[in-house]
Amino acid sequence: MKSAINTDTWVRKEHYHFFRKFEEPFFGVTINVDCTNAYRVVKAEGASFFLYYLHASLVAANATAPFRYRMAGEEVWEYDTVNASPTINRPDGTFGFSYMDYHADFNIFAAAASMEIERVQAGTGLVPAVSGENVIHYSSIPWLNFTGLSHARAFSFADSCPKIAFGKMTTVDGRRQMSVSVHVHHALMDGFHVGQFVTLFQEALDR
Repeated sequence: MKSAINTDTWVRKEHYHFFRKFEEPFFGVTINVDCTNAYRVVKAEGASFFLYYLHASLVAANATAPFRYRMAGEEVWEYDTVNASPTINRPDGTFGFSYMDYHADFNIFAAAASMEIERVQAGTGLVPAVSGENVIHYSSIPWLNFTGLSHARAFSFADSCPKIAFGKMTTVDGRRQMSVSVHVHHALMDGFHVGQFVTLFQEALDR
């Protein structure tokens, strides 16, 4: 489900109209999250670390309203729920896009997501069979502890979906941490909202 945002009375009216016509309206930040507790939990429970932090990021995104906003022509819509469209690596060195429905319960989410991973890894196609505007585009780059990241983008293609990339997990002073890149459409949100997301993401990882 989704509902329209009245851009004429929206508190972000001026920001929206200012940034929406930019050739590159996305801005990005790279941060480190502490995943010490999260890694301990998944090792104890035998769960997937990738699916655990992916789910934690979806918990945070769904709790941060601007991450559920999408532009469609002249309109802005707020979705009730946003799902995940992560890249899935294959043994042959390629990858495919996947689609994973969000569910607040990690075990329910992980069960369906594991089946989607198997489907993508067994195939050769790039684009998922199901997707939509209410997704976040995810990438996982576990080989690199990056400090910055940019995305390939077709500027002629209208796109307002957030893009989140996860890097390599490293250990610093006995704590495990992971680099995370977050790129979002500036017409829909500012650094303040990204900060809210990062705070909620860290809280979800710490549970």
